[in-house]
Amino acid sequence: MKAVVWSKDNCAFCDQAKALLKQRGIEFEERRIGHGWSREQLLESVPAARTVPQIFLNDEFVGGFTELRQRLNNAN
Repeated sequence: MKAVVWSKDNCAFCDQAKALLKQRGIEFEERRIGHGWSREQLLESVPAARTVPQIFLNDEFVGGFTELRQRLNNAN
C-alpha cells in the first residue's frame, strides 16, 4: 500500500495522519504546500479541497485524517 498526503506546515491533523501511516508501516509521499507543491496543484488533484491533509491510498482518494483512520481501522 502506498499513500500520498497533501499537507502544510503547522497542521496537527497532517502530523497525525503521517504518524498513523508510519505506525502502520505504509509508505507515503508527502506533498507539502509551500515546499515544492502549490495550493493550485492540490486543487487539481482534489478540486473540492478546503483543508489539509488530503490523502490518497493506492491512488484512491480517502479524504482527511478522520477518513484515513476509519479506512485503516475497517481494514483490520
